[in-house]
Amino acid sequence: MRRALVTGGASGLGAAAAVRLAEDGLEVVTVDMANGADHVLDVTDDDAVAALAQRVGPVDVLVNSAGVVGPNAPLVETTSQQWRQVLDVNVVGTVAMMRAFVPGMVGAGWGRVVNLASMAGKDGNPNLSIYSASKAAVIALTKSAGKELATTGVLVNAVAPAVIATPMNATTAPDVLAHITSLIPMKRVGTATEVAELIAWLCSENVSFSTGAVYDISGGRATY
Repeated sequence: MRRALVTGGASGLGAAAAVRLAEDGLEVVTVDMANGADHVLDVTDDDAVAALAQRVGPVDVLVNSAGVVGPNAPLVETTSQQWRQVLDVNVVGTVAMMRAFVPGMVGAGWGRVVNLASMAGKDGNPNLSIYSASKAAVIALTKSAGKELATTGVLVNAVAPAVIATPMNATTAPDVLAHITSLIPMKRVGTATEVAELIAWLCSENVSFSTGAVYDISGGRATY
């Protein structure tokens, strides 16, 4: 039985991905800061991540869904500390998990990594400069790692959703939520289960010639 580790697995997209991967027969381990995950830890804590890798052992699939939105504010009103907080979780935390678990995949000659990016990382959302920049970094990280690992049997891809109905987006300011929803030609937000279907496919053997790619799930918003 293949094993999957899902960060941000206690709620939202991570929880939906965990359920969907289990339906495909994978043994799923969830990680989150919130209670309800199999392992409660901060992905930005290198020591905690290293200890997790020792406890869990090798995995075949890694889904990096842990993330924070950060402040809803004009760029000039943001602080360096706010930038560090968001980038630490969304980018450095993703790197930490890959650093801990990708070597085992390479050793096994097979693995799947799916990083959760966002349409904000492509388009840039107003008053969400920190979040948008962090998700652009996740996209570039995915492309770089995909090329590095291209001949190892480990595929690294990203998913870029538009606005999805999740607890994280429930805290987004109504005017911001209305704006980003208005950009979706389908005129609705997506669901976590819809995103989980795409994640599950990217984690499967059915994907064999795609790495370093970004898969949009945006109700038609994506233009490139």
